[in-house]
Parts: sequence; C-alpha cells; structure tokens
Amino acid sequence: MDRSRSLIRPDAGGAVRVAARVGVWAIFRRFWPDTRAYRARFWISLLLVIVAPLLTTAELWIFKLLIDDVVVPHDFRLFPMLAGTYIGLALVQGAVSFTDQYLSVWVGERFVLNLRTRLFTHLHHLSQSFFEKHPLGDVLSRLIGDIGSIEDLVLSGVAQALSYLLQVGLFAGALFYLDWRLAGAALLAAPGFALGARAFSHRIKEASREKRRRAGALTAVAEESLANNALVRAYDRAGHERARFHEQNLAAFSAQMIATRLQALFGPLTDLLEVIGVLLVIGLAVWELGNHRITIGGLLAFVAYLTRLYSPIQGLARLTNSLYAASASAERVIEILDQTPAVTDPACPRPLRRARGSVRFHNVGFSYPGTGTPAVEDIAFSVTPGQKVALVGPSGAGKSTLNKLLLRFYDPAHGAITLDGIDLRELALADLYRNIATVLQETLVFDGTVRDNILWGKPEATPAQVLEAAKAADAHEFIAALPRGYHTRVGQRGRMLSGGQRQRLAIARAMIRDAPVLLLDEPTTGLDAESSQRVLTPLRRLMAGRTTIIISHNLLTVTDADRILFLDHGRIIGAGTHNELLNTLPAYAQLYRIHQQPGWRRSS
Repeated sequence: MDRSRSLIRPDAGGAVRVAARVGVWAIFRRFWPDTRAYRARFWISLLLVIVAPLLTTAELWIFKLLIDDVVVPHDFRLFPMLAGTYIGLALVQGAVSFTDQYLSVWVGERFVLNLRTRLFTHLHHLSQSFFEKHPLGDVLSRLIGDIGSIEDLVLSGVAQALSYLLQVGLFAGALFYLDWRLAGAALLAAPGFALGARAFSHRIKEASREKRRRAGALTAVAEESLANNALVRAYDRAGHERARFHEQNLAAFSAQMIATRLQALFGPLTDLLEVIGVLLVIGLAVWELGNHRITIGGLLAFVAYLTRLYSPIQGLARLTNSLYAASASAERVIEILDQTPAVTDPACPRPLRRARGSVRFHNVGFSYPGTGTPAVEDIAFSVTPGQKVALVGPSGAGKSTLNKLLLRFYDPAHGAITLDGIDLRELALADLYRNIATVLQETLVFDGTVRDNILWGKPEATPAQVLEAAKAADAHEFIAALPRGYHTRVGQRGRMLSGGQRQRLAIARAMIRDAPVLLLDEPTTGLDAESSQRVLTPLRRLMAGRTTIIISHNLLTVTDADRILFLDHGRIIGAGTHNELLNTLPAYAQLYRIHQQPGWRRSS
C-alpha cells in the first residue's frame, strides 16, 4: 500500500491534511444516536430484511418438490397447489422487496439530510480561525460528499450485514439438510472469502482515505480559482490555474486508480474461490447421486441454494471493504464535528433586550491562534450612547481585530468588552447581535433578490419598512431602475450590482435592523470618489442617534467623529478630535497629509 501511495506526488494535496484515524466500531457508536428519530421505520425495514431470505428459501424448496413430486414421477396432481404457492410467494416477495427498498432509502436519506444539516449548523458556530486554516472547498467536500458514506456504515451496512448473515444461515442450513457431505465441501471456500476480505480491507481503507483527501483538495482548488475568476482573467493566469487544477485532478485520479485496483483484484479472487467450490461440489454430487443419497430435485435445489449462498458470502466480504472505505469519509466528518467553537453562549446568560449603546474596552489584549505576537494590547476606551468614535491607523494596526472582538468572533485573551456595563461573554450571542448592525469592509450580498438582502437585517420587516430603509440608504432610485425592482436577483455575491450599489444595499440592511450600536468597517474601501460621496450621505443618516464605531484608514471620512483613536502596532498611541490630533500627534498629521495629496483617493 505504501508503495502504491508513493505514486502520488506528496505535495499535490495542498493544505488538505489527512484526518485522524477512527475505528469502524467507534464511528458506529458516534453516529448511531442520530438514527433515534427513524428507528421505528428502521426496525420495520430490518424485519422485512429477515422475511426476504425466508421467502427465498421457501421458493427454492417448492422448486425441489416440483421436480421430485411432479416432474420426475409425471404426477401433475400437486402442480396447481405448488404453482399457486410459488406465485403467492413471488407476489409477497415483490411487496416485501418494494416496501423494504422504499423504507430503507427513506430512512437513509433522512439520516443524511439531518446529519448534513447538523454539520452545516456546527460549521456556522465555529470560530473564524477554523475557516482561516481549512480550505473552503475541502469543507464543502466533507459537507456534501463525505456525509453520505456515513449512512452506508451506520444504517445500510447494518441492514446488509443482517440480510447476508440470514441468507448464509438459511441457505447453509438447507444445504446441510439436503446433504451434509456436499454442504461441507461447498463451505470449504468460505474461509477463503474471509481471509481475502481481511487482507484487502485495511488496504482499501487507506486508499479510500487518500481518495477522499484528494477529492477535498481538488474541490478546494476549483472553488478558490473560480471564486477569483476576475483576478485570474485580469492577470492572464488561466494557464497557471489550469496547471494547478490539473495537478490536483491527476492526484485525485491516481488515488482513485489505487483504490479501484485493490477492489478490482478482490473481485476475481472471490470469483476464483467460488468456481473452485462449485467444481468440488459438482464432482461430489455425481458420486452422491450415484449412491442414491440425493434426489434429482434435491440436487437441483442444492445447486440453487449453493449459488444463492456464495452471493451473500461474497457480499459480506465486499461489505467489510465498503465499511472500511466509508469509515475514511466518516473520519473527515468527525474531524469537523470535534472542532469546538472558540466562542459560545454562557450557561446562564444575562438578559438584554435593547441596549442603550454604551460600549467600553477594559484593557483588552488579544493574539490570533497560532501566533505569538499580540494583535492588540492594553486597549482601553469607552463610547457613550449616540457617540461616534473612529479607529484609524496604518494597515495591521489592529483596527479590524477590535471589530471582531466586539462582534465576539473571538474573545479577548485578557481584559473585557462591555455593552451597557455587561461583559459580552455574559450575553447570549443572539442578544448581542440583535443590538449591533454592521457594514463590513467586504460588502457581503447573497444570491437572492434585492428585497431578500435588505430583509437580512430584519426578516420580519414589512414591505413599507423595506422601502423606507432603501430610501434612507439612497438605494431606492437604482433599485427601481432594475428589471424587476425589489424582486431582481443580484447574482452570487451581488455581482449584478456595482460596488457602490452593493454598499448602499448593505446600508439599507443595517438601516432596517435599527440597532443601537453600529459598526462600520472601512465602509468606502474600493469605491471611487463619486461613489464614496454617495455612500457617505446615507451613512451619516444611519449613524444619527446610534453609538457608532468607525474603522477606517482613510482619515478624510472620519474628520467629523466625536473622538478619534489612532492605533499603531496594536496599541492606542493617540486620542482626541481631528484638530487635536493634527496638533499633537505627528503620525496622524502625516497620514492625513498623505490622504490630502492629489490623486491619493484614486490610487487607494
């Protein structure tokens, strides 16, 4: 196996790592509780699984009676009864098969549906650091592809194993009843199936684990490249992206072929064992028939039982390999489910309906996970209700980090942040977010209608409130000009709109939320001078009467703030009004002069 895996380039997996190994039984115990809601239907399905082999065994026995009691003696008196019984059994078996298939698929798909939703919900509760370390494409591969394999292990695998074991038991019992000598010879091949499955199962699991990892890496490259299609075209890097995608595709192909080679080798091996077993039985059967130890009908029934017997024995061997392969996918899902959110609701949260809007940082310090350098240190300031405070400074000064801490994307390493005197860690996240409206640096818009995107701020808002928010954001005019007005779809990430239009849509979303605290993170980034001016007017309207924290590197947009905090290397090195800082803080004055230079706004 190690030699096979060496055929794959070691660096082709990118940032997608192999998940920790988990035993098949441990995986079953982990996910069995998720079946609780469907167990009634599942037990019915298992009952039908038990009935099906019984019906098959009865059908084959009737076939023996038909040969021995009707065909050989040429006595057709029993034929109508045997034929009617055979037809009745066939009809019952058809109904059982239909019901079993429908129930098993329903239970399996509901299990996958709910487990996928649980994983999706869990992902939304994980901290930002998780998404910074895990390629989004690989996460999607686990969410969409790997989840389905768990059902094969927990539900379908159990039903198939039970069905195969019952078939083996019933058919083997019938064989021994008919002729124990022939039955013993027929079962000589069974240990070979078991040994072959044992030899291949672990190798197949390793190959499947590598195959799933490569599939995740391939999805990650595709998602990243296509999401940045505009950049790829602008820099004429389509050839490079094609080569990068082809490299991952080739690695996925190699992993798939290794797994296929192992599975393809296992099939002919079991077929060879089956042929040997059948030939041995035929040779002995001639001897038994000559010694009148078995009838013609018994021999034909024996052969029919034997052909049916080898199928479930092979199925058990294949099922073992399939379960090991499925466990490789389950390991990747477990790795995500075992991730614990860095930020959670307190056990007994303090109630807070609508805050007054008093925000205070108490000597806050924070370092991002995996880094030793503090992102912010000893940050202390307060914002009174209705006050407008700006956080400015060069890139990397810690401005956006404070925004993330206030939104509880992370918690401070030391110190505290309070809202109306309550530590944010004592509040339910829902209460915190209900009191904060945010306009982020990257204007995030969903692939829905204009109305849908505005309603993100307040889902229960009325059409009149949507219209009022759009007008307040100076967005109504351009919305009315769209093909379907407020019902126009904006495309993925709002690509059907301009940057300024997306920003005004985000302002309308914040307007309709009507929260007492407002966070503006670089609200004019990426906009030209004209678009910035059009956005600033509704922004000032949005800020009126709200506690506002503005994060900006562009000092021209914050000169009218009640208070400006200048950050550098994670510390506040100056605080005051615009005029005060111009006179007392050289770093602020220099940055302001840079922003005033002709052409700066265009280049920025």
